[in-house]
Amino acid sequence: MRDAVIVDAVRTPVGKRNGALAEVHPVDLSAHVLTALVERTQVEPAEIDDVVWGCVSQAGDQAGSVGRLAVLAAGWPESVPSTVVDRRCGSSQQAVHFAAAGIAAGHYEFAIAGGVESMSRVPMGSAAQGGEPYPASVLERYGVGGFNQGIGAEMVAAKWGLSRQQLDEYACRSHARAAAAVDSGVLDGQLVPVAGGLQSDEGIRRGSSAETLAGLRTAFREDGVITAGNSSQISDGAGALLITSSETARSRGLRPIARVHTVALAGDDPVMMLTAPIAATAKALKKSGLSVDDIGAFEVNEAFAPVPLAWRAETGVPAERLNPLGGAIAVGHPLGGSGAVLMTRLLHHMESQGLGYGLQTMCEAGGMANATILELL
Repeated sequence: MRDAVIVDAVRTPVGKRNGALAEVHPVDLSAHVLTALVERTQVEPAEIDDVVWGCVSQAGDQAGSVGRLAVLAAGWPESVPSTVVDRRCGSSQQAVHFAAAGIAAGHYEFAIAGGVESMSRVPMGSAAQGGEPYPASVLERYGVGGFNQGIGAEMVAAKWGLSRQQLDEYACRSHARAAAAVDSGVLDGQLVPVAGGLQSDEGIRRGSSAETLAGLRTAFREDGVITAGNSSQISDGAGALLITSSETARSRGLRPIARVHTVALAGDDPVMMLTAPIAATAKALKKSGLSVDDIGAFEVNEAFAPVPLAWRAETGVPAERLNPLGGAIAVGHPLGGSGAVLMTRLLHHMESQGLGYGLQTMCEAGGMANATILELL
């Protein structure tokens, strides 16, 4: 039975909204990581059977088939196809799932999975402008006038009894861990700086304190706990992973870093919206036969601070193994690119620390989540 292994993974630094990457077209940002990936692995672009590319807001500058246009912008042969995946915030993590399945099924010999989002150029919600994505049949089922992730985050905080101070302290930890990762150089091997632009993640705020964050206004409820300081940053960025089988890697003299060991999906309450990573993690662990103690590092996307904190309350994962290099509160959350950014970070961290297994999970609009377990080779 064929497996799916990751040969290498790269990402751009993540830029702040209207920051250093704002003038870079998302197609060119995507082409940048595609080019870097084949240069590092020495795989000829013509050998790539498919580019599975995540992107959420497929409007404006991202309205064309952004993966296919990236292939052309990179100067690759016209024979290389691409498809674009939208599973909301988990789009490029789902791209990894699809590419790995294609490899395991024998449909591909080489596939690239990844994604991009330029939230500076294509603001969140752009794809829905002029339309009504939520018909009465859905709204009436849940007795709501619409769905809002910020309100969902408030609901998660209330259900798990998470205080404003706890959320702000967690946010500060994210910034501190991300800054330490930059300073130690552990991110250098995964980053492909953008020429004339960004060399490292732009959103990190050094010296953040809970006292400073306490002064921020709440964003969704006057008496709430969610603020810009304990939420993910609106960002620009891209990431890409080269996936093949162990058999093909051996025949080509490639040394894969990790195997895609287990994948799982889950759905949960679409109003609270952000809790499905708990169920997805449980499903992935059950399918894999592994326990929490077997996993050396967990990447849980920090869409809002209550997400990883509620997840940790349910899983019992030690704090030091949760988002050890910081997360989206510090680094940013470029929607369609975040799954690939997180997986690149997890993959290289596992390799540098000799961790046998790592698990990544992300909350997604509509109350969904992906979970992926990687096995170090």
